[in-house]
Order: sequence, then C-alpha cells, then structure tokens
Amino acid sequence: MESANLLNLAEPGDTAFLFIDHQIGLLQTVTYVSLTELRTKITALAKVAQIVRAPIIITGIDITGASGPILPELKREFPQATYIERQFEINAWNNPSFVEAVKRTRKRTLVISGIWTSVCVTFPALSALDAGYKVFAVDDASGDISAQAHDTAVKRWQQAGIVPVTVNSIAAEMQQTWNRPEAEKFRNIYADIVPDYKALLGTVEAVQAGKPVKAY
Repeated sequence: MESANLLNLAEPGDTAFLFIDHQIGLLQTVTYVSLTELRTKITALAKVAQIVRAPIIITGIDITGASGPILPELKREFPQATYIERQFEINAWNNPSFVEAVKRTRKRTLVISGIWTSVCVTFPALSALDAGYKVFAVDDASGDISAQAHDTAVKRWQQAGIVPVTVNSIAAEMQQTWNRPEAEKFRNIYADIVPDYKALLGTVEAVQAGKPVKAY
C-alpha cells in the first residue's frame, strides 16, 4: 500500500464497519479497562455506522462455547447488520462467507474493531490490507488479555500500514460537519463516551435556561 494512503481521511460513503468477536465470554478476559466503558464505546461505534448508513458486519465464533454470545446491545440495537457465525476460523478473513459479505458492501475502506486486539482485529486487518483495502482499526473499541498485548498489537498495526483510530476520532471523521440533520445524534454519542463533554453540555444547557450552575 502506498504511504500516502495513511494520510487520507475515511470517506463515509466508502466505509464499512466490521465488529469481530465482541462476545460476552471474550470480554471477561479484558481486565485493564472497565467493561462498562468498553461496551459503551463498542455500541457508540456501531451507532456512528448506523447514522451515516454504513454497512455493519458482525461476526462471532463458538457462540455456544467459552467465547459466549455476541454482545446483546449489538444484536438488539442493530438488527439490520449482517451477522456471520464463523466455522471456528481464528482469522475472520479465512471465512469465505465473511469475506463475501465484505465484498458485497462494495466499500474499499474498513473500520475494524474486536476482541482480542492482537488476534481478532489484527489478523483480518492485515489480510484486508493485503487484499487492497484501506484499513482503520479502532483502539478503544477493542480489547485484549493485557494492556501490553493490546499496545503491542497497535504498534504492529502502525508498522503494517493499518491506521489506528479511536471512537471519537472516527465519529468526527464520519460526521464531517455540525451542519447536518443528525448533529444531535453525534453530540449524544460524544456525551456517552466522554463524561466531561456530557457535563459541559449540561452546564451550557443550564446557562441557556438561566439556571444556576453549581461550582465544584
């Protein structure tokens, strides 16, 4: 891949979102970050995709075994997503149905997140990159068995040409402007994932309503 591609912004109209192995059992192995925070960011990322009408593909493996079912909020909130249950392939890109689902989107930019970062995100991200896709991997909507494993995977992304992003950055990249009908939905996403921003919005609303603002 040409290095110039690393500098390009993701275009909402050419982007698909891949959620790989966000499963209840696997999430229990992520201990260096609050699971509540991680789940909130995973859901927020899917909401971003939904707002910009980007394809969402969710895949899982061994859902009746130790890996557990897909996060219920993903299955509940995004019924329009394409769901692929893999046949025990560790690298999702080795599953023909998954690859075909990606191809059917006709998008050339992929935003990937998953559990574990070093395996379930990294392997298909590298495979997609090799297949000619532009790949963005979402750091804080992914998790691993340790902070070291996660951070090492992110370094591997950078060395390979996969672009590491965070939920708030890819949200803004998809949003592009506040001058859009869904601006309030984006504002709510930022409030969900950034408590200080939510507090700021509350303060602004109080001032606009002429209510006293509590000083801390």
